Amino acid sequence: MTWLPESLRQLRRDVFFLVLLAVAILFAIVMPSRLPAWPGLVDWPTIAALAGLLLLTKAVEYSGALDVAGHWLIDRTSTRRVAALGLVASTALLSMLLTNDVALFVAVPLTLRMCRIARMPATRLVVFEALAVNAGSMLTPIGNPQNLFLWQQWNNGFGGFVWTMLPLSAAALVLLLGLTALAFPATSLQVHERVDGEVDRTMLVVAALLYVPFILVADLGFAGWGLLGVAIVFLALRRRVVSGIDWGLLLTFVLMFVDLRLLAGLDTVTSFVAGLGLQQPSHLYAAGALASQAVSNVPAAILLAEYSHDWRTIAFGVNVGGFGFVLGSLANLIALRLLGERGAWGAFHRWSLPFFAVVGCLGWLLL
Repeated sequence: MTWLPESLRQLRRDVFFLVLLAVAILFAIVMPSRLPAWPGLVDWPTIAALAGLLLLTKAVEYSGALDVAGHWLIDRTSTRRVAALGLVASTALLSMLLTNDVALFVAVPLTLRMCRIARMPATRLVVFEALAVNAGSMLTPIGNPQNLFLWQQWNNGFGGFVWTMLPLSAAALVLLLGLTALAFPATSLQVHERVDGEVDRTMLVVAALLYVPFILVADLGFAGWGLLGVAIVFLALRRRVVSGIDWGLLLTFVLMFVDLRLLAGLDTVTSFVAGLGLQQPSHLYAAGALASQAVSNVPAAILLAEYSHDWRTIAFGVNVGGFGFVLGSLANLIALRLLGERGAWGAFHRWSLPFFAVVGCLGWLLL
């Protein structure tokens, strides 16, 4: 099994993936006649768009450019408050362009290193970065997987999606930055270690040149062709980019589409959801936000899309649902796993649950 990419080998320890796999096996046993229809349950344009973005963001990550940019920011901060505001704002911005999980994979290691060399406690800062990627990524259709799915599912245009989500994302970010300023003291920050880094300029330039054309192609509904072009370029130029992407994440999404669409087709589920009154935007919004707390916001988006075509309300609900309990967004789990601190879950919920309540009310008013 050593020939498999690391992301696939790690699936053996991924509880969320194992649950999805167990559900799929159960469906295969109970409804074997549906097996030939499984490929049709997967939204392949969404998978293709996600795979292309993973390739491009992995190339940027491997280039080392983000590390250098992050260290430049750290070297120029004077107080803990300024450092926190800079890192939270930068993490939110990255999540808009490079997806929420990639933003965390860049920001959290930088944060942990900064906290070690500047003798700062890391837990609260990483918690705020988790909130930042949820607040920032809701703005764009490529910021997080649920938006990517809704964008591809309804082909609602990149600019139109951003314009629709702008009020909610802006409100969440303003609230978060204000909270950050209050939560971190203005005490002096002293860095005792010089940090240098090298950038693979070729990889960075190629990724930058491919990024906008890929978005345009995906926006026109040809994400599969865009993925093919990007993959060919990196197979020829830097093959490790292709092997290094999170193949396990792609497989997890395929299983989510299969499981949730089979689940949505069950008579008991259909009857239950029909009784929720999802034709009313307020009910649909609440269902998205609350369902995310139980099953995470990506599965919630996929499930609700089976019962409503009101993508704006679904997007509002499931993006707000990324706050609150840690399961609301896979980004929360990634942040806490990278942090690896005892007591981090408690610290996360002390900030995230009140934030969920406030942003939830703002989203309700904006609807």
